[in-house]
Amino acid sequence: MKKLLCIALATVILAGCGSSEKKDPTTKWSASKLYSEAKIALDEKNYTQAIEYFEKLEARYPYGQFALSSQLNIAYANYKDGEPAAAIAACDRFIKLHPTHPSVDYAYYLKGLASFNEDTSFLASISNQDMTERDPKAARESFEAFKKLVTLFPKSKYTPDAANRMRYLVNSLASSEVHVAKYYMTRQAYLAAANRAKFAIEQYPQAPAVEQALAIMVKAYDQLGLKDLSADSKRVLDRSYPNSKYLSDTEEKEDKPWWQLW
Repeated sequence: MKKLLCIALATVILAGCGSSEKKDPTTKWSASKLYSEAKIALDEKNYTQAIEYFEKLEARYPYGQFALSSQLNIAYANYKDGEPAAAIAACDRFIKLHPTHPSVDYAYYLKGLASFNEDTSFLASISNQDMTERDPKAARESFEAFKKLVTLFPKSKYTPDAANRMRYLVNSLASSEVHVAKYYMTRQAYLAAANRAKFAIEQYPQAPAVEQALAIMVKAYDQLGLKDLSADSKRVLDRSYPNSKYLSDTEEKEDKPWWQLW
């Protein structure tokens, strides 16, 4: 008798647990209903909810009219929600699956934005670390995404802003290379410093940091005993930047290495 009571009690408890489970309210929603609710959540900046609805929409109706739009909206919602990695992954997926889609230019642009914001994130902005001292991986990825947009879709409405951001990124990346070159100078790794400075000049010839990169090459080659290369670098520096402050700073001052004076 006790055994039967225990079984009955367990059955009631299990039944109660089953009935208390939260059911998915979207189970019977149509594609248009899911899309409409997802857009409302997106407009209300409820990005987590929007992503959930868009993902359900794409899973349930992968070949419907809203599926493609859902993929891009998932990328955008993740971008706005401060999830750059997820946004970039969603953009890459869209580009791979739909390389000729009319909105693929937006996918490239959004990918560039996600990487760009990752490089200039809030945490980075409040830290004491100089931007040029950080890993430039995100900046490079952003630059490449914008470069593809500008190259493949020169008439896209997103291209002008992408081009402006590319100019900023070029300066950032060049400065990062120069920062590394300066570090090598402090370690007396003169060949590495010269090569890093040379790389900055070759990759980002229009960046303001080129001036400093040339000055590093002047001193690094001089320290290596490569007088001709040092003289050539100095001539280029003198010709390209006749009023450069680095021309007079290639000598040590106040018992400090010249690169610490900048």
